[in-house]
Amino acid sequence: MNVEEIFLKNRHNKSLYDFLIFFEFSKPHLHRLIFAIVCGAILAGINGSIAWLVKPALDYFFIHKTTVLLITLPLGIIFLFFLRGFFTFLTNYLMASVGAKIVKTLRKVIYEKLILLPMSYYTRTSSGSIVSKVFNDLSILHSTVAHTIKDFFVEGATVFALAIVALTRCWDLALLSFLVIPFMVYAIGKLGALMKTTSLKTRKLISKVTNILNESLIGMKVIKAFNMEAMMSRKHDEALTEHYRNTMREVRIDEFSRFMTEVLGGVGVAIILLYGSYLVTSERMTASSFFSFITAILMMYTPIRRLSKVYNNFQQGRAVLERIRSIIFEKTERPDGIEKKLKGHIIFENVSFKYPATNDYALRNLNFEIKVGEIFAIVGLSGAGKSTILDILVGFWPPTGGRVLIDGIDINSLSLKSLRSSIGMVTQDAILFNDTIRANIICGKPDASEEEMIAAARMAYVHEFVVEMPNGYDTIIGERGVKLSGGQKQRITIARAILKDPAILIFDEATSSLDSEHELKVQESIDKLMSGRTTIIVAHRLSTIKKASRIMVLNKGMIEQIGTHEEIYQKSHTYRELYQLQFGKDSYYN
Repeated sequence: MNVEEIFLKNRHNKSLYDFLIFFEFSKPHLHRLIFAIVCGAILAGINGSIAWLVKPALDYFFIHKTTVLLITLPLGIIFLFFLRGFFTFLTNYLMASVGAKIVKTLRKVIYEKLILLPMSYYTRTSSGSIVSKVFNDLSILHSTVAHTIKDFFVEGATVFALAIVALTRCWDLALLSFLVIPFMVYAIGKLGALMKTTSLKTRKLISKVTNILNESLIGMKVIKAFNMEAMMSRKHDEALTEHYRNTMREVRIDEFSRFMTEVLGGVGVAIILLYGSYLVTSERMTASSFFSFITAILMMYTPIRRLSKVYNNFQQGRAVLERIRSIIFEKTERPDGIEKKLKGHIIFENVSFKYPATNDYALRNLNFEIKVGEIFAIVGLSGAGKSTILDILVGFWPPTGGRVLIDGIDINSLSLKSLRSSIGMVTQDAILFNDTIRANIICGKPDASEEEMIAAARMAYVHEFVVEMPNGYDTIIGERGVKLSGGQKQRITIARAILKDPAILIFDEATSSLDSEHELKVQESIDKLMSGRTTIIVAHRLSTIKKASRIMVLNKGMIEQIGTHEEIYQKSHTYRELYQLQFGKDSYYN
């Protein structure tokens, strides 16, 4: 049963929903959980036996005045405390292991879910919020399993065992002392509900802090270039302060819960001393029985105090489950569809599109065709919709209206694997991973041989700078390729596309980060790569589209003109303006 099924299976039982979720997560590790519970029961029995043995020990010493136990009793105490420590270790270790395994599974499942979610999810969810859920929130969940659930079983069993001892020694005094328990339960229940709400807000606030940190690390160059250090520090400090205040609300709730336990516990002890003293002085109870009783009650004090925190801590775990649920129930990209090797005949039929967060259309009624092997260029001012066309073609977004066909098949009917394996994309933003140069190239074709990888690197002029590095292709390039120049990063992404050997090539400002010398070299490689393939070139620099057989001019999401350079130069005001701005009013290429 997968994680989503676990959440769905138990959703109708609202009163026990989160308890059942925790149980389902623990099922694969049930043997460890059962062993931990057994160890906890033994531990509770040892605690109970310590309280129970107080009476016979006192009777032997003070009534029978025997010295036989002078040696055996200390040894027995050492043995009991050894067993107590041993089973405490086993219980804590096993429950921590179960918690760690559950968190490991959830992190794996959530990551696999995240990489299958559509782009629409990432436009409405900050990366900092996601990171906070995967790390900060799940750490709370680990604590819930490793400590809170462990305390529930162990401390609960200990209280039960000690209560049996107390009832055995003097049942009426025990029942009298238990009168405060309903008041404890009521107070803890009320505070626990408040704790869940507060904890959920705390998780959201730490997400805000994480998001600011993430944005700062990614945009460090911008922060420094625009002297934004003071502004970002202030923004981060405000988020930290807000998180601190809410954290202290949690502390106040938790500590007030402990305060109520202390006060009610004190009332219970006062009742015991008052009535117990009367029983002893009236000789209705022996002093040794009273000391055994009071030992059991005092030994119950710590477990009850821990149990008072269990409910509050469990509410924090429930708040985490609620946040995880928001990811688990997100709808993934379509998992199936037609599997086919595509040739690259592309048709846009009356395609319109608007982003979910806006009312304005980014594209309106687009109709055009790109034939197999054709080099097709898309130009236009910023915001005209060029990148949106590419996102739709690659399946990042479905059209709001109309349809896109490749080889006569609606791309919504194609499997995303078939669609994307047929497309090689090089964008202006060179997306690289914190791995080796080799790993960043072969992700275009994971099963490529070393010879194929190096051949692609040579074509993209990557090989010439890699051989100068001490570790060659095993050089770690840092996060987003921070250890490389802009041109080097771009050439690696081009090598990746060359290695993939796709039917459809997309170049979105692909050479914008290259200097003139390397642009000419890489353009030669691109020209070879484009031969016989459907190629779409998006560019602001019109010098990069000279090889295009046709050019489409976009203006405010609509097609202004489609044709050859000569045709649209005469007919499109936007294209003519762009061209003259870059090459001068008297320039014209053939």
